[in-house]
Amino acid sequence: MVATPPTPDKTRVRDEAAWRADIASSLDRFRARNPHVHCITNIVAQAFTANVLLAAGATPSMTVNPAEIETFAGFADAVLINLGTMDDERLVACERAVATCQRAGKPWALDPVFVQASPIRQSVALDMLLSNPTLVRANSAECAVLGDGLKYQTQVLAITGKVDRLESAGQAISLENGAPVMDRVTAMGCALTALAIGFCAFEEDALLGSTTALALFGVAGQRAAALSGGPGSFVPNFLDALHTLTPEQLAQDVRIVL
Repeated sequence: MVATPPTPDKTRVRDEAAWRADIASSLDRFRARNPHVHCITNIVAQAFTANVLLAAGATPSMTVNPAEIETFAGFADAVLINLGTMDDERLVACERAVATCQRAGKPWALDPVFVQASPIRQSVALDMLLSNPTLVRANSAECAVLGDGLKYQTQVLAITGKVDRLESAGQAISLENGAPVMDRVTAMGCALTALAIGFCAFEEDALLGSTTALALFGVAGQRAAALSGGPGSFVPNFLDALHTLTPEQLAQDVRIVL
């Protein structure tokens, strides 16, 4: 893959009130557009990721067949590349999907799952960074392994944890939503990256799109946790919250740190 400069992000400086208003508007647009997100993701994440996208207002597709991946990536509005199951078939599919997105100018996200645990996975992720993903969503341990290339070759970097921090074009915003039970459900992070790149499918400002997705995810998680006794009851409550949360409720409940 040949490195090219990342496309400048069409961001603008916002105060907290402007962020809340823009996040509400972005959620409205997302549901009106119903973006199609094609997900190359790991085995344990496929069903949950599809359900999250559907509940939030997007359309998922999930094939990893290299023979048809270019067609699906070309048809989709955005693509998720998740390295959680790094078998040979998925590796070929990932490479073809990224090339398709580059040719078509489509947004795509890289989720470098457990790159700190595998030299092979780390090498694949570093190679993919050279193709300038629209979004990288990772935790602090994964970011530490990938280094400075994350900031220089990515439009938006989302570092998620107890506090989620997003960085783009010299701007940064942190969000303090979510609930501890979310760490007890598999594929939450994988599904979040898929949702975030779905928002970037129609937002020229990728920072706004990614921020809205993380805000929606965190606020829905808080609301679901308040109704749940544990991970088993949390999942259906979380999907319901993603589906029913209004833009006004999202703007009210998001916890923004600038």
